[in-house]
Amino acid sequence: MATGAAGADPAITGLEAAVYEVPTDAPEADGTFAWDSTTVVLVRVQAGGCEGLGWTYAPAGCAQLITGLLAPAVTGRAALDTGACALAMLQAVRNANRSGAVGYAISAVDCALWDLKARLLDVPLHRLLGAVRDRVDIYGSGGFTSYSSAQLEQQLSGWVERENIPRVKIKIGQDRGTNIFRDRERMRQTRHIIGDDVELFVDANGAYTAKQAIRLLLSTPELGVVWFEEPVSSDDLAGLRHVRAVVSADVTAGEYGTDLYYFLRMCQAEAVDCLQLDVSRCGGITEWQRIAALAAAHGLQVSGHCAPHLSVHVAAATQNFRHLEWFHDHVRIERMFFDGTLDAQGGALVPDSAAPGNGLTLRTADIADFRTR
Repeated sequence: MATGAAGADPAITGLEAAVYEVPTDAPEADGTFAWDSTTVVLVRVQAGGCEGLGWTYAPAGCAQLITGLLAPAVTGRAALDTGACALAMLQAVRNANRSGAVGYAISAVDCALWDLKARLLDVPLHRLLGAVRDRVDIYGSGGFTSYSSAQLEQQLSGWVERENIPRVKIKIGQDRGTNIFRDRERMRQTRHIIGDDVELFVDANGAYTAKQAIRLLLSTPELGVVWFEEPVSSDDLAGLRHVRAVVSADVTAGEYGTDLYYFLRMCQAEAVDCLQLDVSRCGGITEWQRIAALAAAHGLQVSGHCAPHLSVHVAAATQNFRHLEWFHDHVRIERMFFDGTLDAQGGALVPDSAAPGNGLTLRTADIADFRTR
């Protein structure tokens, strides 16, 4: 793609949203949900001969929100003024309710606008944002409850033995928390596969009650679980705080947050040891930066939830950042959709310092069959 001259201040001339439906490579489930496909809402925004890319993993209706509410709010504005664009989007959705799918739509556009800005200035996005690190630590994530023992072993061994990722996460909370026996068995199998030197993370997706979650971890101290994600619903701040007070693993949540105040309430409740931010949901890069500052003010780190190639640049520019989720579904989709994706070898991603923007190029022809609108 062409890049604009530094110092130019072109206006946004176009904004498009497309929807893609990508089947999973096997049936997938966690403790509270099962799925066989993933929906991607992809945004392309143009100015000054450049195009910025952003996306969210969200319902197809987000595309209508983007073209109907957000595109008119930013079209014609200076492409370099990402802050003004973010504010205009917030004003445009006042009567549509910022939370939920509206927040996802804003996130996709905001990420595209930041990518566009970096391409116009001909700089890598993480440098534009003010990088504080060259490498972004990741953890392998998948281990779905629908996987057989053989599938689980194949995935885990791939991360640990072939890619040398030193931390992995599996799903637990089988059948909405009613089959803790199988949860324990899968946790034990995971520890056996990954060995003693790899960190074990578990994610219940809110399947348990607080006491169930506590009993599970207290009954398996030999497994050394260090990360307990959503042991109870993210909305149950008292329950999160209760689990956090008893177990030794770090308790974490936040992946569904779509605005600053959601995370403020979580911090004020002392509900987590680490905040999870999803740049494709939380309001994009603009809001990620505000939330990360809020977390720092409460003495907390942040961890990136999913969408690794959308997250890696802002993660590299976040001082209180811990690690990024190398989520099986999104890794597979992003490798299908884009040229310029990153290598996870050694357990870290290294953003490309030679490519402008997010360093990705859309493989339009290769993904045409997945497009639904």
